[in-house]
Amino acid sequence: MLTVDPQEVGFCPQRLAGVSRWLKAQVDQQRLSGASVLVAREGRVALQEAAGLADQDTGQPFDLDTIVRIYSMTKPVTSVAAMMLYEQGKFHLDDPVAKFLPEFGATQVWCGGDVDNVAPQDMQMTIRHLMTHTSGLTYGFMGANVVDEAYRRANIEFPGTAENLAQLVERVAGLPLLCQPGSQWNYGVSTDVLGRLVEVWSGLSLRDFFVQHIFTPLGMQDTDFHVARDNHHRLASLYAPESGPDMSGVGRPAMDDKAPRGGLKLQEPARQSRFLKPTKLYSGGGGLTSTLADYARFCQMLLNDGELSGTRLLGRKTVEYMRMNHLPEDSDMAAMGQPVWSETSYDGIGFGLGFAVVLDPVKAQVITSPGEHHWGGAASTFFWLDPQEELCVIFLTQLMPSSTYPIRRELRTQVYQALTD
Repeated sequence: MLTVDPQEVGFCPQRLAGVSRWLKAQVDQQRLSGASVLVAREGRVALQEAAGLADQDTGQPFDLDTIVRIYSMTKPVTSVAAMMLYEQGKFHLDDPVAKFLPEFGATQVWCGGDVDNVAPQDMQMTIRHLMTHTSGLTYGFMGANVVDEAYRRANIEFPGTAENLAQLVERVAGLPLLCQPGSQWNYGVSTDVLGRLVEVWSGLSLRDFFVQHIFTPLGMQDTDFHVARDNHHRLASLYAPESGPDMSGVGRPAMDDKAPRGGLKLQEPARQSRFLKPTKLYSGGGGLTSTLADYARFCQMLLNDGELSGTRLLGRKTVEYMRMNHLPEDSDMAAMGQPVWSETSYDGIGFGLGFAVVLDPVKAQVITSPGEHHWGGAASTFFWLDPQEELCVIFLTQLMPSSTYPIRRELRTQVYQALTD
């Protein structure tokens, strides 16, 4: 994207400099080792900047082309892949998952107490349930109940002992659902199951579909399920807060009064990362690595209603439909169950097909616009798209877990206070 004077796209340069000061402060206060941010409006970049170190041991700078683990920012990519196949007539949103993955036809629902206390599904899990995280599937790292524990025992992990996505999804189908499909919002492996469906519908591996139909058309040359050998030196190391509980998985939210006070410890050195080697177990929910420029191209495609530089991935009405709140009765996430860890807050926030959607900024207590949609990754990466303001913001870093500091809320404030037109 073209970089322009901020005033050309409705920003006050002096006020937008607050983003730069904020970014530097994250590093100076040892909240983050390094980070980068891109702010674009009307398809043009008003600010892109990097600060700090990608690796503290080697002194490698965190640059604009640094490669990071984007974890759950993979989910919108998988959702776009699915909707591309939806446009080809491969499925309907109300189709049962079991129509394409028969093993889910017999999946039982946990009724509380022991994990074997189960009942049949009242209604079959559908594709829409997967895309909105209302399927009843969960994550093993949540550690909140016996179903999560069953996930851990079955090694529903990335990486794990499954040879490929098909094998892992078969294991998932053999475990009970946390709740009846459609009854609650629960963060889990729904998008990984959706990724397996992309394979079934397309006849390609999830990676091959991404490369052929999304990454290559959009020019996302540095995005993949592993880092190419020639780019190993560009991968950032992963860090965690020096103080506070060990959250080596993805973790639980840190309470404000218990938040770390700064200081970092090495979580995963870049030179030892599993992402340096190819895998056959493609996680549609969290397996990608990417860069600021690559993910900006993906985001701008969505903000452009499915098109970028003459390449159209999705129809305009399809993207508009994805941005709508698909939770029952236009509920927010707070009305769909007890808040647990996820990549967004719950009050005033709905869920579309692949990302959270802001319904009420006041209730959500964030400065933004109704209809803004967003998601993030476990290592504190984040993006948001605001169609009302024609605004795209991407933030990359490598701090686990993403709930360590209120980085996303702070960055929103710094960006929106700089708007003048």
